[in-house]
Amino acid sequence: MRTVVFSDVHLNVAADGRDLMRDLTAFLRGIDPSDTERIVILGDLFDFWFEYRHVIFSGYFDVLRAFADLGDAGVEIHFVIGNHDFWAGRFLKDHLRFHIHERLELDLGGQRVLFVHGDGINPKDVGYRIYKRIARARLVVWLFGLIHPDWAMGIAQAVARGSRHMKKVDDVSQGAEVIPLREFAKRMLADGAADVVMCGHSHYPVIEHYPTPNGTGTYINTGDWLYHQSYVEWDGAEFRRRQFGPR
Repeated sequence: MRTVVFSDVHLNVAADGRDLMRDLTAFLRGIDPSDTERIVILGDLFDFWFEYRHVIFSGYFDVLRAFADLGDAGVEIHFVIGNHDFWAGRFLKDHLRFHIHERLELDLGGQRVLFVHGDGINPKDVGYRIYKRIARARLVVWLFGLIHPDWAMGIAQAVARGSRHMKKVDDVSQGAEVIPLREFAKRMLADGAADVVMCGHSHYPVIEHYPTPNGTGTYINTGDWLYHQSYVEWDGAEFRRRQFGPR
């Protein structure tokens, strides 16, 4: 049975996000529940996600329905939250059967696999770690919930676009998060904390091998859907990089 892993889709409800929404929906509809045991989403599925008590953002409907159908068919859906969707909660758990994690450990073929999004690992990213702690405080979440959903989505999308524009590089292999995530994976492997470390966040897809106490381990970055439409598949024997289609 397969395990499918992807990250950094950054779904948004604006007009420029329609192609991405359509492509991910088609990808999910193409997953065969009879040969797929689980899906692992390594964060930033959404450009913005917030759960109001009685409101769900309708622009995500097609993708949410595709996930619901997979969950109904018995596919496990694990969601390791990222820096754009760490407010994931009740609706995804209760209605879509998402298993929500800060980090996830699974045994795949006798290998201990550690899944993390990768945000906050960069030692230079002190500001983000402070922001994340504040943004997840109960009072802040409650106050944000008082904002009208349309306004909240507009504010969040503007902030997300601005942040992405500031951090965008012509060559994703030179992005600020590439080396910190690689070094994190190398440390975890060298310490024997995992046999395989899988991250997202950097938007740079790689499969690399590094020493462990018992031999050789693997660092995998799934890349992203925003630019690469890349994902990783465990086929029961090995991990393979895949691509849904050229953008």
